[in-house]
Amino acid sequence: MSLIFAKQRLPRPGWGLWLVAIGCWVASLARAQELRLDIRPTFQDEGLRLNEKLEQARAMRVTRLDFLLSGLALKKKDGTWVESRDWFAYVSAGAGSMIAKGTGTPTGEYTGLRFRIGVDEVTNKSDPHRHAPDHALNPQVNGLHWGWMGGYIFLALEGRFPRATGGDDGFSYHVANPPQLMTVELPVEFQGGRPLTISLDLDLSRVLAGVDFAKDGTSTHSREGDPLAAKLKTNIERSFRVGSVAYDVYQTPEFAEKPAALPAGTHPLTPAITQRFPQVKLPADNPLTEEGVALGRQLFQDTRLSVNGTQSCASCHAQGHAFADERRFSLGAQQQVGRRNAMPLFNLAWHPGFFWDGRAATLREQVLMPIQDKNEMNETLPNVIAKLNAAPEYETAFARAFGTPGITTDRLAKALEQFLLTFISQESRFDQAARKAAELTESEKRGLQLFVTEFDPQRGLRGADCFHCHGGTLFTSQPFANNGLDLADDDLGRMAVTQNEADRGKFKTPSLRNIARTAPYMHDGRFATLEQVVEHYSNGVRRSPTLDPNLAKHPETGIQLNAQEKTDLVAFLKTLTDETFTGADSASPAR
Repeated sequence: MSLIFAKQRLPRPGWGLWLVAIGCWVASLARAQELRLDIRPTFQDEGLRLNEKLEQARAMRVTRLDFLLSGLALKKKDGTWVESRDWFAYVSAGAGSMIAKGTGTPTGEYTGLRFRIGVDEVTNKSDPHRHAPDHALNPQVNGLHWGWMGGYIFLALEGRFPRATGGDDGFSYHVANPPQLMTVELPVEFQGGRPLTISLDLDLSRVLAGVDFAKDGTSTHSREGDPLAAKLKTNIERSFRVGSVAYDVYQTPEFAEKPAALPAGTHPLTPAITQRFPQVKLPADNPLTEEGVALGRQLFQDTRLSVNGTQSCASCHAQGHAFADERRFSLGAQQQVGRRNAMPLFNLAWHPGFFWDGRAATLREQVLMPIQDKNEMNETLPNVIAKLNAAPEYETAFARAFGTPGITTDRLAKALEQFLLTFISQESRFDQAARKAAELTESEKRGLQLFVTEFDPQRGLRGADCFHCHGGTLFTSQPFANNGLDLADDDLGRMAVTQNEADRGKFKTPSLRNIARTAPYMHDGRFATLEQVVEHYSNGVRRSPTLDPNLAKHPETGIQLNAQEKTDLVAFLKTLTDETFTGADSASPAR
């Protein structure tokens, strides 16, 4: 299902090749000009789910929505069209695949796109069995080939609707045959030559506009002279609209097991997560919904979670600081001084454990601990639930989020978990440069080279050796490490949890994303600036039996970065700031 407009030359060897070392260069090349059409089925602007009753349409249910796309073309600013070659896509709401993919979008400015629903007459009459097993036109892939008639079903729309006399009937609309080949043309402005996702809404209320089941019938197979097929063709061509344009491509989240059904009356929410990140796995028993996330946001900001009503989660996790605390140690609800620096909150779905020592295995477990911690909110969970039950607005919000009435500790944790899972940070200037949508300065490029290069003078390598612990597109590549700090006697780090001497002095390895916004640094906030952090790794590492091997291999005197190298490294680290994430009202867009 590739869209190839023209051959694309790969960038010349240079700073970009250093991305190999942090695990994103190959993926960036593969998606350098990838284009995706992300199609969202709706009904009167509301998101539509198969088999869910549509109250706007008198409890009608849509049970199938499948169609074939072909002939993608992009309209250049001068009015000419760039046509695809042999591009086909199969889109299915039932299979959970509503994305049409292509590669090779040429650089330039564009003002529109065009595609067909269905296939041309030659393709329609050709042998369907010649296609590869994963090709969009393979009948085993799409289930849209009419073996008994020949040719493809271009679009299949099926469902159920209630009878006036009780019970329900079905409708089966199959739009097919060359006279019904549909063309959709939409105005949309975008830049080519970079990864691109164009979100499209397909409004089924427009598809069915003017269709009367009683008068028009409940089926069509698009035979010659069928007026209903002609009406549907016209409607379908007018039912698409552009939702948004984003210069990235996004993944479809996976689940550890089959996800639970959405609570009654809720609407699914899918965070827009770049494919440059590792494939994410979301909790199967707590599907994200608009209502659940809204409840979690409300709880995150509610001071009633603390013993005296003075402190909320947001009190120590400010969005402007990437949901970290600018103080070295947070103060509790009763002005208690904490023991460790508050960690930032983003990209939590990938975390293997929580807190500096990993004492919480899951996010759902973690969110309840600050409420009960004597140095933080210092409240009990029964008291919190009692206070929420006494608030009428929460009675409504919990019922809306979970489909039934009831405020419980489990639901409290799930709502907070849902909200925090939307905290996706992926749009730094470094990310834009990886997608060729921005350019790093010469100093930043040198800093990146230092970041991903070993310190190994015997082999002619002089680098800062950062990537061993902070590699990959998440900028953290191992759970816990001893990074050579002079430790306090009363803080053993990970060892306090595992009781394993080998974990003495090991703390969670934080992501370096947004690092310029999360000062002060280290588990105890001892360093106020990035310059002090770089100085530590340059010549301040303390040796101990559990010091990470990637630091222990360095000379006793350290790697001794010079002044320019330190400046360049800090310059690169500042490119990891996601201004959208740290400055927007919403932590993450949804798609």
